[in-house]
Amino acid sequence: MSAPRIRPRRQRSFVIVGAGFGGLGAAISLRRLGYDDITIIDRADGVGGTWHWNTYPGLAVDIASTTYSYSFEPNPWWQRVYAKGPELKRYAEHVTEKYDLRRHLRLKTDVESATFDDTSGTWTVRTGDGDDITADVMILATGFLSQPKYPDIPGLDAFGGKTIHTARWDHDHDLRGRRAAVIGTGATAVQLLPEIAPLLDHLDVYQRTPIWCAPKLDTEIPEPVQRLFARIPMAQRGVRAFTSTALEVMMVAGPLHRRELPWLTKSAELMCKAHLRRQVPDPDLRRKLTPAYDFGCKRPTFSNDYYPTFMRENVELVTDPIECITQTGIRTRDGRERPIDTLILATGYKVWEPGNFPAFEVRGRGGRSLREYWETEHFQSYQGITVHGFPNMFYMASPFAFTGLSVFFAIEGQMAHIERCLRLMDRRQAAVFEPTATAQERFMDQMQRNYRSTVFAAGQCGGSNSYYFNQHGESTLLRPQPTPIALRQTARFPSRDYQWLDAHGRPIRRQRAA
Repeated sequence: MSAPRIRPRRQRSFVIVGAGFGGLGAAISLRRLGYDDITIIDRADGVGGTWHWNTYPGLAVDIASTTYSYSFEPNPWWQRVYAKGPELKRYAEHVTEKYDLRRHLRLKTDVESATFDDTSGTWTVRTGDGDDITADVMILATGFLSQPKYPDIPGLDAFGGKTIHTARWDHDHDLRGRRAAVIGTGATAVQLLPEIAPLLDHLDVYQRTPIWCAPKLDTEIPEPVQRLFARIPMAQRGVRAFTSTALEVMMVAGPLHRRELPWLTKSAELMCKAHLRRQVPDPDLRRKLTPAYDFGCKRPTFSNDYYPTFMRENVELVTDPIECITQTGIRTRDGRERPIDTLILATGYKVWEPGNFPAFEVRGRGGRSLREYWETEHFQSYQGITVHGFPNMFYMASPFAFTGLSVFFAIEGQMAHIERCLRLMDRRQAAVFEPTATAQERFMDQMQRNYRSTVFAAGQCGGSNSYYFNQHGESTLLRPQPTPIALRQTARFPSRDYQWLDAHGRPIRRQRAA
């Protein structure tokens, strides 16, 4: 690469793709460092990412609200322990206004491609409008779960009734008195089914894989408690520490240390089975709702009213494989066709499939395709945020980006990584940064060593149909480390793990005075 330009710190430009909590957090980090030339692109007409797009009945967080939020921006006014979707949307709007991010937004804008220029050391983002946005640094905050996934079932397009994907809910379609089918029993369906079942004349629920479901300790947060949190923030931080620790033990420590601590995941399974037994007296139905894979292989969830939904007279759980969708219903392989007028797809999102990760072409040094690189070289990154061969790029949904705890913990770790990296860039008067191949290989070796102890390698995950696993059969979505260790490593990486180039394209080997 020859002579990339270097710009003074406050003149350095940034483009962020995605206005969900990851993109907003990245923009906050840039504002903290004094940068102002920031463009945040999103195809939606508002902020919030998944909390903007998803509006289906029953939408709520499945992690306590005190944990599912920025630690530096607590919200004392959560109405419930598990906040509803509209509250999270309002929280995103609040963060946008408080940190003066609105003026950086460019909404209702699709991205078609992003290309790194070896000569200038900059990124060019091509939008669907035909505009080119050039920036010194690009931050991809498109998330894993942003592209709705439609099932590959024969006849889907031939269905003559109403089809709704949960990620694009149609509130104008009245469900009262209708015969509907829901395909999917993942975390979305767990929230959706109890809300819509009472409205319908009949509901068929098609299950491929049951889900581990634990009791949900959900309640309204009394107004006096909200006022206490507002007046004494330390009280809310204490609650956050408690809920985060409990979640870390159940959702992270057990699955990550399946080999050493098998009793943790077994204890979680026993709790879920006891919850199912209390709510479903029918042994045959319980058998169908009981997973055959280990706890943690697939994302578990919490609910108090999911299992009772299947006890309703107007609800049928269907576990026979679907053969096809007809114009008037769904036919299973046993030859039975069940008539419906409304088809609801709770089939989640693309993760590792083409068309996601991200949804547009990204080309780095020498025109190398990020998608092809990951498909041929397996999914890899450095600290879950940068990738060798793709300079001046942070990708917040990189392999091993997320711990099993709240996504906000991962985001804040990545924010710290971005801030440290850009400070080092300034101190060294560098024009380009890029993780070294050696550092990335060392990080990946560490992830592979840790992986051997996880439920994904040491447990029984066959048949889980989990989006945690990519097409290579590897679980590269979750970082196999306890959350505190993962955050410390992400924020305190050695400066030598990056290559720094000056304005003439020469490596900077010794630190310069700030």
